[in-house]
Amino acid sequence: MAAHLSGFSITWLHPAGSLDDQIYQIEDAEIDALVVDAEHFATRGDQLAARIPRDMKLFRIGHASFGADLLSGAEAAGSFTPRDLAKTTDIALLNYTGGTTGRPKGAMRRHGAVTSYVTAILANFELPVSPRYLTVAPISHVAGVKVLPTLILGGTVHLLTGFDPSRVLRTISEHKINFSLMVPTMIYALLDHPEFAKADLSSLELLLYGAAAMSPSRLEDGLKRIGPVFSQLYGQTECYPATVLRRSDHDLSRKHLFTSCGLPVTAADVRLIDDEGSEVPLGDAGEICIRSPYVMEEYWKLSDLTHETLKHGWLHTGDIGRRDDEGFLYIVDRKKEMVITGGFNVFPREVEDSLTSHPAVANAAVIGVPDEKWGEAVTAIVVLRSPHGASEQELVLHVKDKKGAVQAPKSIYFVDDLPMTPLGKVDKQALRARYCTKT
Repeated sequence: MAAHLSGFSITWLHPAGSLDDQIYQIEDAEIDALVVDAEHFATRGDQLAARIPRDMKLFRIGHASFGADLLSGAEAAGSFTPRDLAKTTDIALLNYTGGTTGRPKGAMRRHGAVTSYVTAILANFELPVSPRYLTVAPISHVAGVKVLPTLILGGTVHLLTGFDPSRVLRTISEHKINFSLMVPTMIYALLDHPEFAKADLSSLELLLYGAAAMSPSRLEDGLKRIGPVFSQLYGQTECYPATVLRRSDHDLSRKHLFTSCGLPVTAADVRLIDDEGSEVPLGDAGEICIRSPYVMEEYWKLSDLTHETLKHGWLHTGDIGRRDDEGFLYIVDRKKEMVITGGFNVFPREVEDSLTSHPAVANAAVIGVPDEKWGEAVTAIVVLRSPHGASEQELVLHVKDKKGAVQAPKSIYFVDDLPMTPLGKVDKQALRARYCTKT
């Protein structure tokens, strides 16, 4: 926030990112100054200090052998009245994508766009009147965009370094946390933790979830055990927020909405478009495309990719969705994740939702594996709940009954856990590397 007020353009280095990716980002963004939280990242700070250009300014917060200490500098400077030196048209952010499909790309926004998305969050996300916001996901990503709205409302931000279910439960109880944001796998871990039953979560008013699909059966479990505090967000690095499924929409009498990502927020025009650029008929699947004042202006120094992503004045998200007659949006899957088997299109998320609706299944991921007969074979990797069990045949029949023979997995592999990206999403790239080479 201080950097924004100073009129600086900022970018975050992913706290769990590799050294090479961080160096790439520093060079790509043409960074002039680097600030390191030395208390938690002293080792990485040393590594970065050895590789950054000599003329780059290096600062640290806390004790370390590198850089100038901002805390002692602030103490020596004394107190001053804060001023906002930023202009609406100044570049505010380079938000780098996760890089799971290649080199990270910098999504550029100006201060006017930041103001717009903060306003959209305040208008649409039902934040508590006096937020006590617990961040357990990295604030370099979606958890970070709730920091400024929280401070605008006069709230407090409680920062945790990393996700530990026991510590999260204890922090909510001790500090009367009323607002947090988590990815679904974090919520599953809380619900399954042995200390959950004894934890006092009565202060929670809003638990936002997003970044990945949440199992409808686990969501129902959460509503029954935590209460009506859940709200789903949808957006991406290039445009956030896009839609919201509010707390009132998490109604046990309308469970079909549990697979929806909600309605468009007031500042976003969301349409479903086919490959020819036309809006699809109601109920049909199409690519989710968005217009909004806070859509990224460009991918930093990637003009061709920018043109392709923003063609016809719409942000093309790469996500496939359907819309029902009430206007609720349902994300079917990533366009690139779609499995084409025997000439039919299968969206992995629909199969995953069917699998996790089985009482024996804790989590599931579905990918397409090359197959001589089918082109791609629908393949499921499943984590079972302990001590319950289910056979491969039982789960195949379960999906067949719910979705039909085409969506039923041709193979199921049982594992203890699924690989995750640093942002808590299932790492399907890792799954393909493992299972697409199996004979």
